[in-house]
Amino acid sequence: MPSPPPNPTPTPPPSVGPNPVPNPTDIDLKKDKGLTLRWADGTTSYYPIAYLRRMSPSADMRQLRDEMASNPLTVLPSRPASGSGAGPIVATGAELVGNYAMRITFSDGHSTGIYSWVYLRSIDPDRPRVDPPAS
Repeated sequence: MPSPPPNPTPTPPPSVGPNPVPNPTDIDLKKDKGLTLRWADGTTSYYPIAYLRRMSPSADMRQLRDEMASNPLTVLPSRPASGSGAGPIVATGAELVGNYAMRITFSDGHSTGIYSWVYLRSIDPDRPRVDPPAS
């Protein structure tokens, strides 16, 4: 009986859309200022910390942004009184999530948003506005 053929090298999944988002080649987080990403295509993106917090891809922040879009008088949640909540929001930490995203922890305790490279590219403040992906 012939032996089965060896497993072929797995092929990467096809990219989404005609222009796949390149991964960053350099990640520089200044916890009190912002996040700078240098992308494989040679471009650079800068995200202020307050902007990253406001644009968190977490479910609760997406819901709040949707509510604010439909009702500008939406009451914003208050910041917790404990800890370092008295000053401006800063990043207190960050970690890579696989090879597709990063999670940022903020001084107000928020840490549930996973910022994929696709999402970060779509919310780049210096690029033309594109609706962020739903995921």
